[in-house]
Amino acid sequence: MLDEILNRLSSIIWGPFVLIPLLLGTGIWLTIRLGGVQFTKLIPALKLALLRRHDADGEPGDVSHYQALATALAATVGVGNIAGVATAIHLGGPGALFWMWVSAIFGMAAKYSEAFMGVRFRTTDAKGEMSGGPQYYLKKAIPNRFGSFLSLFFAIAAVIASFGIGNMTQSNSVAAAMESTFGVEPFIVGIVLAVFTALVLIGGIKSISRITSGMVPFMIIFYVVAGLVVLAINWQGILPALGIVFSDAFTGTAAVGGFAGSAMAQAVQFGVARGIFSNESGMGSAAIVAAAAKTKHPVRQGLVSMTQTFIDTIIVVSMTGLVIITTGVWQDGSTGSALTSEGFSTGLPGQWGGSIVAIALIFFAYSTVLGWAYYGERNVERLIGVKGVMPYCLIFSVVVFVGATVELSTVWTFSDVANGLMALPNLIGLLICSGLIARETKAYLAVDPTLENEPAVSTLLGTASLQHIDEPRDDEPAIQR
Repeated sequence: MLDEILNRLSSIIWGPFVLIPLLLGTGIWLTIRLGGVQFTKLIPALKLALLRRHDADGEPGDVSHYQALATALAATVGVGNIAGVATAIHLGGPGALFWMWVSAIFGMAAKYSEAFMGVRFRTTDAKGEMSGGPQYYLKKAIPNRFGSFLSLFFAIAAVIASFGIGNMTQSNSVAAAMESTFGVEPFIVGIVLAVFTALVLIGGIKSISRITSGMVPFMIIFYVVAGLVVLAINWQGILPALGIVFSDAFTGTAAVGGFAGSAMAQAVQFGVARGIFSNESGMGSAAIVAAAAKTKHPVRQGLVSMTQTFIDTIIVVSMTGLVIITTGVWQDGSTGSALTSEGFSTGLPGQWGGSIVAIALIFFAYSTVLGWAYYGERNVERLIGVKGVMPYCLIFSVVVFVGATVELSTVWTFSDVANGLMALPNLIGLLICSGLIARETKAYLAVDPTLENEPAVSTLLGTASLQHIDEPRDDEPAIQR
């Protein structure tokens, strides 16, 4: 009964009339209003995020640009990058990968916008830490009952989602991988995960960011290098694989053997849905950790956060999808992480493939647990205050154990529903605030187009501090070129 209700609700939320047009439409609209910022500023953003890593010391915030990015990547590069991609290709055909790319390209504009808003409207909590995200900026930027409603709706949905996408699905995947690959009992895995999660969460965002900033580069490089080896060995299949991806994106795929088969509509639906499940663009989650960054202007962290979608989908997701399609295993009838394992096992000599996927899955999933724990606690704080944070962290850690030790037949569908409920208020808010986002973005980039002319003073007050660059106001220093 519950499965049926959740499946029906998921099909409505992620169907052709609700989230898919809203996600793509919002991304396209923001891309237009921002002048294609994801294309023109991607290289400067990557340089700031990965090479410079931080603004000058002394700025308000809790973590650096890079640490905020790493924590956000930790939350997004998870099971969706391994199992979610495979499921999308199984159900929607190779063309689903194309629509995952499309959702990522336009999703980068949404990711930028929500991170910008997270920093622009962040606040300092009772512990002296920065707190922000849709749960705050929807209320502040839309100062009426509708804004308050959107803010509360998002906060409640985010807390619920943190136990699905950010907890049980991830810990269950870790336990399954440990049992199948190394023979470790799920009960033991659950205890270890729960204890380590609780210890990290007690330290707050600084503790989480220290762990993720070290873990994320290793796990992404490990997985991508393994994927590149598979593609190098099977290089003759790359061009045909790309050909079928682009052709099937608009024609759909006929059923082959155990393959579920797909029409174009299914390719779009599963591609966009799993793409968002993977990179979370438009969901508003990344804005929560972006708000903790030490930065002198929201545009700078917004652009850094935008690179998260590029790394997650254009690099990591593409690697999974191309391995599956290039090796031909997408037609064999498997799905989820089993399909990805089959692709790596087929593409690599010996028995290395399954172990590589299992190790990657363990790191990806556990890092997602840590990232989403932070998202959840920030929204608990929004709903009931700082006093609710520690109880939430303890409950979250216990649920990690539960997720590792029980069957989760309905949790994946539940996660899709929760993701959709988070995205709805955030996307509506971004559309309403698109004028503010575009205006302040263009004002800042007119002064600092390469992100190398770091302002001498903080300009977190927004457009007012930028509109008269050549004529400094008496009460506020101008940004130095």
